[in-house]
Amino acid sequence: MSNQRAGKTHKAAAGDSLQDMKLRNFFRTAASLMEDESDAQFYFEQIVDHINGGGSIMVEDHKQIARILGV
Repeated sequence: MSNQRAGKTHKAAAGDSLQDMKLRNFFRTAASLMEDESDAQFYFEQIVDHINGGGSIMVEDHKQIARILGV
């Protein structure tokens, strides 16, 4: 038996980046499907660019959302 106590552990944050990657891929696919809808395609691409730049997609502020979408 050891006198050493158990070390503290925590989960790695890899799940967060994986979720962002899935969201980015979703919006990229959505943009490619919107060939006839240039406005919708532009907004989806704006979101993809925002995620690629390291930005979070979970924003609640209307001004930040408008900035992400380029409105």
